[in-house]
Amino acid sequence: MVLIDGVLEALDDAVEALAAVDLDVLDPPQRFVVLERLETARRRQVALAHAVVTRLEQFEGCPPVPITLADVLRISPREARRRIRDAEQVAPRRALTGEPLAAVLPETSKAWHAGELDSEHLRVIQKFFRELPEHVPPIEREKAERSLAHKARVLRPDQLEKVAHRLALHLNPDGTFSDEDRARKRGFVWCGGQGVDGMSVGRLVADPELRSEFDAWMAKFAAPGMCNPAEESPTTTPSDEVAERDARSYAQRQHDALKALVRGQLGDPKFGQHNGLPVTVIVTATVQDLHAQVGHAVTAGGTLLPIPDLIRMSAHAYHYLALFDGVAGRALWLGRTKRIASADQRIMLHSKYLGCTRPGCDASGYHSGVHHAAQDWKNGGTTDVDDLTLACPPDNQLVETGGWTTRQLCDGSTEWIPPPDLPMLRGGVNDYHHPERLLGNDSDPPSGEAGAA
Repeated sequence: MVLIDGVLEALDDAVEALAAVDLDVLDPPQRFVVLERLETARRRQVALAHAVVTRLEQFEGCPPVPITLADVLRISPREARRRIRDAEQVAPRRALTGEPLAAVLPETSKAWHAGELDSEHLRVIQKFFRELPEHVPPIEREKAERSLAHKARVLRPDQLEKVAHRLALHLNPDGTFSDEDRARKRGFVWCGGQGVDGMSVGRLVADPELRSEFDAWMAKFAAPGMCNPAEESPTTTPSDEVAERDARSYAQRQHDALKALVRGQLGDPKFGQHNGLPVTVIVTATVQDLHAQVGHAVTAGGTLLPIPDLIRMSAHAYHYLALFDGVAGRALWLGRTKRIASADQRIMLHSKYLGCTRPGCDASGYHSGVHHAAQDWKNGGTTDVDDLTLACPPDNQLVETGGWTTRQLCDGSTEWIPPPDLPMLRGGVNDYHHPERLLGNDSDPPSGEAGAA
């Protein structure tokens, strides 16, 4: 460790010396030469960092490696997972018996460690192999990897992408893909968070089965006049008059048909429960906003929901709206002598915390369970709502077996305290789900709260 510290200190000194150089004395062509040298040095440092990433492992008190990597480096969990995947493909490996193995992408790895490739080059090569069908022989794959690594040394990423596309067509000229090839690509994800207008963009890659089912549903429920929110009473049996005045586009009708499909399933008792609550929408809002019909509510998934939309959703017969105002509604403080929190308590915890309370964790309320913050039930704790908080399963396990502790602060927030011998792990209070705290506002919601499902 002493040797590594000395090398890192020398690197810091070299960077400071470079920063002190007067670049104005260089001729314009020389500045490009210097920048190229700096870029190569930066890439080599990235490659060294990836080699360290492959040697990371979870230890007692440590959250999952991707989360810890994100916390320590202050990068997003998505970026942490990307670096781990990159390292698995370009960093040297070892067999279970200990002997060294070549990287998954051996020629790419050589160019990567020489500082000749940028992360964009690596993205192009990774995408090429991710989309290559399984029937391409291993020998052809090896040749393709060698060729792409060679071209990546002299081409820009955008130029390399064109070469990779031509090579993919050459290796699979008939466009043959197996069921397994297609199945690897299937998925649905939201492309980032909500926009400033509240709208969300998603990306769906559907297999043939889902596409056929989707088409069948849309043929009926995306027809003109069907499920039209512009109608005072949306219907699935529209008259000719209702269909004729439907001004929605085809894409908008499909959106509304999909919403009708999902809404028709939520709250159905046959689906059981999720974390002790019906499989439905859980929403936090203030009574004041409900009365004024302005502002936003927040779902247990972290979605901002305009109050008029919340009121409209609660009007459907299969859903319910519960008001918590401490006066005419149920009491805000609920105590129980059982280990399992009641449904009422779970709704109140959703309303108060909105998601996992460990600092830096963005797990929503839907993906968090009830956690005894002060003292666990098995150690004599009580299941009173004042002593309960929310924690996602991995973070709850940190308290169970990892040496972490939690406590409730006077303002009602939950403080997480890491093991004393792990200073690189950050404790404290999670502000992710409560951006109002960053503006110096009160952390607690107004006295009136609502939970809607």
